[in-house]
Amino acid sequence: MTTPKSGHSSGKERQAAGNGNAGNNPNRHQSGKGSSGNQGRRTGNSKVSTSTAKVSQNHARVQKPKTSARALAVKVLSAVEQDGAYSNLELNRRLQETELSSADAGLATELVYGTIARQNTLDYYLERFVAKGTAKLQPWVRSLLRISAYQLIYLDRIPEHAVVSEAVNLAKKLGHQGISGMVNGVLRNMIRNKEQLHIPSHLPAAERISLEHSHPLWMVERWIAQYGEETTEAICRANNEPPAVSVRVNTTMTTRNKLMEEMADTGAVVEASLLSPDGILVRSGGNMALTSWYRDGFFSVQDESSMLVAEAVAPEEGQHVLDCCAAPGGKTAHMAEKMRDRGHIVANDVHVHKRDLILDQAERLGLSCIDAVTGDALDLNKRYEESSFDRILLDAPCSGLGVIRRKPDVKWTKSASDIEDISSLQRELLDGVAPLLKPGGILVYSTCTIEAAENEGMIADFLSRHPEYQAIETSTWSQPETENWKAANGGVQILPQYAHSDGFYIARLTRIAD
Repeated sequence: MTTPKSGHSSGKERQAAGNGNAGNNPNRHQSGKGSSGNQGRRTGNSKVSTSTAKVSQNHARVQKPKTSARALAVKVLSAVEQDGAYSNLELNRRLQETELSSADAGLATELVYGTIARQNTLDYYLERFVAKGTAKLQPWVRSLLRISAYQLIYLDRIPEHAVVSEAVNLAKKLGHQGISGMVNGVLRNMIRNKEQLHIPSHLPAAERISLEHSHPLWMVERWIAQYGEETTEAICRANNEPPAVSVRVNTTMTTRNKLMEEMADTGAVVEASLLSPDGILVRSGGNMALTSWYRDGFFSVQDESSMLVAEAVAPEEGQHVLDCCAAPGGKTAHMAEKMRDRGHIVANDVHVHKRDLILDQAERLGLSCIDAVTGDALDLNKRYEESSFDRILLDAPCSGLGVIRRKPDVKWTKSASDIEDISSLQRELLDGVAPLLKPGGILVYSTCTIEAAENEGMIADFLSRHPEYQAIETSTWSQPETENWKAANGGVQILPQYAHSDGFYIARLTRIAD
């Protein structure tokens, strides 16, 4: 197995690049490790700069190249398919490099993430109308047909004639007359034969769910085996919903009620999170990462599920805490806030540039108790003495299958073998950090996935091999709203449909006398 130097990568690397895990990098579409870059995927203008660039000394204004929302979407989707680009990073880069209105940026964002989210359903329909099959098309032509089919099937505000006209014009611009004619014929055929655009009800359950909710068949079959058909369909349906925007109040600077009042005074529509006492749901109000509250450290952008991790760690003032795989630092900062910035947190990550992300967060939030270090998390037991820490957080690298609504690419880039490989690394990490906890201390294991092998199965295996550890019953630490989310071995499994937040697993363990 090629281990992603356990500082870590896998689910987490993709988040910093766009995966679901925590942190509040405003330039991230989503939430890998945990999730907090949750400005959401369908807000278009959240990462758009339409101002012209200033040229060094004379400050002359340089016009950004113009393009259309559909052309930009096709280029992004082609890069994702051909080059393995992360959709969120590629989209953000192109939005920043070109000049689009807020409305067009929003359309481009919707087309990119919506098309990826519904990819195999769109291909299922297109196969009926593309004579030689979609697999034989050039990637950009396939992307153009996909975004066009997405508009026809899922977006009811765009007239059909406009969809066809724009697609044909773009095909002429990017290709030639023959391609534009084919595109025109396929789309007009789809419009004439709308009755064919449905999923047959007689299909086996896994295949029907896979096509209706656009998830890989292997993933659906795996979840049916773990959760049953009804719950699996609810998971897949929730994964296609736009993600909510939530922020975590920095309680060392203000209170949730005070900040909510200030936000409401500006016209933002906000409500208190039912999951976290530090969370605020922002129903409308613009890009939170561009506000003065964010800049001045009054809140961080973070998914509600991710906020529960620091709640489970429950660090106290003056304690010595280890965050094994800390970047980009969202959960680290939350723990520091819980400690009132009194104590010491060692925040480890394998990459130097990610250490800088942690330090940047700490500086923005006015936190001084965080000591960011660089190193492989597998080597932590060589760097620190046994029984060194009162609290340990292992927010482990994972498959990231709990954050699909923020990172729809995950559906098409992950495989069952990825889960097996990452499980092996998770086991090594748990075994390695276990001796570092003081007797009576608390170790929290968390992931942003819903896979049993990475979650309750991992904790059951750990406890069977470490008699010096035992699980803390969830009833003693979980929020009332999480009472029906219990999983085995003292953990809470949050599924994406439970609270319309990210899928997460959190287990709380304690070390007893050896």
